[in-house]
Amino acid sequence: MLKSLLSLFLQSQCPLCDRPTSEDICQYCQQQLKSYQQQDYCQFWSGKLPVFIWGIYDGKLKRAIASLKYENHPEIGKLMGIWLGEAWLNSPAVSQHKNVRVVPIPLHTNRWQQRGFNQAEIIAKSFCQFTGYKLYSSGLKRIRDTQQMFSLNPAERENNVKNAFILGKDLSKLPINSPILIVDDIYTTGTTAREAAKILQANRIAVLGIAAIASSKA
Repeated sequence: MLKSLLSLFLQSQCPLCDRPTSEDICQYCQQQLKSYQQQDYCQFWSGKLPVFIWGIYDGKLKRAIASLKYENHPEIGKLMGIWLGEAWLNSPAVSQHKNVRVVPIPLHTNRWQQRGFNQAEIIAKSFCQFTGYKLYSSGLKRIRDTQQMFSLNPAERENNVKNAFILGKDLSKLPINSPILIVDDIYTTGTTAREAAKILQANRIAVLGIAAIASSKA
């Protein structure tokens, strides 16, 4: 009895529902999040910038990503990175490319100081630990403190991220002979991803595509 009470006392609270749990997210919330998982991750894996999407940006998954970014819960990003890696390794996309390098979409220094972490980097790191890929956390650098995109129209989005990135220290001095997979938390219109890919391609670095946890277009 004492042992079970002590075990309950030592458990942390789930960041999404406040239930006691020994895991980063309780099993109940994990099941709810997985209900937003897509059946076909590769439905947009084509064209100039193929896109690999784990889930649908809605409901509990949308709430979890907001909690990750704005309520200081990086542990959510770690779990999402594992799920993204698991889906990737079980998809047709992986069979075509074995030697992949991963670059997260960077935050500007001001945003990083406010938040304390880059959610895309946390997801990418966990993704790489699961897949065994090489992570270049500083592959890209954001040199403009861009606005939040949700309130902008398509033309404003393009202008917002134009020239926002440069090649980072991880890639600027090394020959990169393997394709780069860009990782982010959310994929909406693809404006940010295209701008990031453009910088890599301008430096003769092949871009495999982008992998994201969720998309509203899915």
